[in-house]
Amino acid sequence: MTTAYATDPRFALHTIETHPEHAGRLRAINDAMAATGLAARVDMLSPREAARESLLAVHTRDHVDRLAVTQDRPARMYDLDTYVTPYSYEAARLASGAALAVTDAVLSGSAANGLAAVRPPGHHATPSRAMGFCLLNNIAIAARHAQRQHRLARVAIVDIDVHHGNGTQSIFFDDPSVLFLSTHQSPLYPGTGALTETGDGPGVGTTINIPLPPGVGDYGFSAALDRVVIPAVRRFEPELLLISAGFDAHWTDPLAQLALSLDGYDAAMRRLVNLASEVCLGRVIVVLEGGYHLRALAAGWCNTVRALLGDDHRDDPLGPAPRPNEPDIDALIGRVRKLHNLP
Repeated sequence: MTTAYATDPRFALHTIETHPEHAGRLRAINDAMAATGLAARVDMLSPREAARESLLAVHTRDHVDRLAVTQDRPARMYDLDTYVTPYSYEAARLASGAALAVTDAVLSGSAANGLAAVRPPGHHATPSRAMGFCLLNNIAIAARHAQRQHRLARVAIVDIDVHHGNGTQSIFFDDPSVLFLSTHQSPLYPGTGALTETGDGPGVGTTINIPLPPGVGDYGFSAALDRVVIPAVRRFEPELLLISAGFDAHWTDPLAQLALSLDGYDAAMRRLVNLASEVCLGRVIVVLEGGYHLRALAAGWCNTVRALLGDDHRDDPLGPAPRPNEPDIDALIGRVRKLHNLP
């Protein structure tokens, strides 16, 4: 089977070029996909805008209505760090639609796995609020669609963006059918994602946060995956693995201070792809979130595509982090494991 891939040139209509989250991010990815020949090897899908009903499965009606009226207004800041243009609502619905298209391809059996190269990103968007460059929560919309349209009982979401996916967490905080795991730098925007945030009501235990101190690089990140993320996903036994993939934990990124290399990212992605093969028939879908150093973003994304295609090759033109001394996170990992009774 093939690897499904959804993107669209209309994402470029949502842009303010002086903002960190601008159209050049996907241009860099598209150029790299073409230059490496990867674009010709995936099954390209043409997404449609997500239906309003799909948005309302995770967002409030008021939130969707507030975004809809931006189509009639000039470009402006929607809050302190998130902007909208007359085309942003269309682009956001298209981003969610791309995640849905890949989800349908994988769960119908026409693709083994898939990726959605989208913007605006989504994991900070809460049920009722756009924030953190995000308008609609693309991965949450895909997860709920997988459950409602494809009758999946359990979905796991692993968020490896450097910022905590507070929106995704809030959507599923009391839902035991969705496991949400986040590795993120702390302290950092948006200030959520404490180790003690574990869910609410019937969802207690299905939110797992791993707040990492600045400077954690490949070794610490690998330990977090091997000792927390992988055993937690194995125990949950999801029928689908969704990955919120931000490449802003790379050491070059201007908005954060973790110290992953592209080799470290690649190793993490391959662990997650192998995990999906073990627990959910290889059904893994990667949705783009952050990443603001264009070369690291494009190379990291292409490495991820190779991982889903089953290629051994990876590319790390930027090399290891210049800060080799990582903080010791053994105690942190031990606390997470104890809190969640991990084997």
